[in-house]
Amino acid sequence: MNDFSIGIHELGDGCLAYLQPDGSWGWSNAGLVVGDGASLLVDTLFDLRITAQMLEAMKPWCSGAPIGTLVNTHANGDHWYGNQLVAGAEIIASTATAREMPEVPASMLDGLNRAPGEVGELFRGFFGAFDFSGIEPTLPTRTFDGRLEIEVGGRLVELIEVGPAHTRGDTLVVVPDAHTVYTGDILFIGGTPIVWAGPLSNWVAACDLMLGMDVDTVVPGHGPVTDKGGVAQVRDYLAYVEREARGRFESGMDAWDAAQDIALDGFGSWGEFGRIAVNVDTVYRSLDPAHRSADIVEQFRRMAAIERAH
Repeated sequence: MNDFSIGIHELGDGCLAYLQPDGSWGWSNAGLVVGDGASLLVDTLFDLRITAQMLEAMKPWCSGAPIGTLVNTHANGDHWYGNQLVAGAEIIASTATAREMPEVPASMLDGLNRAPGEVGELFRGFFGAFDFSGIEPTLPTRTFDGRLEIEVGGRLVELIEVGPAHTRGDTLVVVPDAHTVYTGDILFIGGTPIVWAGPLSNWVAACDLMLGMDVDTVVPGHGPVTDKGGVAQVRDYLAYVEREARGRFESGMDAWDAAQDIALDGFGSWGEFGRIAVNVDTVYRSLDPAHRSADIVEQFRRMAAIERAH
């Protein structure tokens, strides 16, 4: 379960994962569910080059079972910017995901990467490895709310909306006959979860839902393939941040000060631990509807600052 090499990983029962080390910013995972004469793709990747590489690697499994369905688990670009390369597939996402997708087009990240001065330097530090040119926004052709069962080459696949959590419309993709779940960014393994939308309680509930499922194999949105132990670790992190941030909120501490004050203890060894800045801010926003978050550039500055300070 701990092999975190780039490319295809066969999980058994016609399920595959496509992994991208090191799982940090933009280096997301995808999945393939192969049925009788048809396949389902779980997410595309952050740019056209790496999505094309993935699709080429999947060809041996798709030659007799073409990709007829693509599920985008959520609205972050590293899970859908490559959609245009899956020509002709039905693209499914939750209604909330479909609404959120156009808010951060690839052209925006392209502009930030090319920006002069400190802003460009900041964003290239996060996303400089990716080429956002030539990406045509290719949005879902079918949406759903709550739960949706679909059939893929004779196999049942269940889509379960668990957002708002990481984003406003996160979806789990469950393959019951393979005891496998593709989680999108409801799981980061070896890296720190980032709670853009929240509330954290929804994300904890999503972890509890997975812990109650009949699944053995868990494919995260970032990081190596795991099992329910990985789910429990992410749940523990979120519950810890919620508890620590709430205490500081109630004492009147500023959100940014709180993020710098919280000791990450055992979670400090995870990658991208600076995401605590966004996560604490999200807790404050859920506790106080009047709380206003910093703009996106400042949020990235704060995450970078916390990591530099340690």
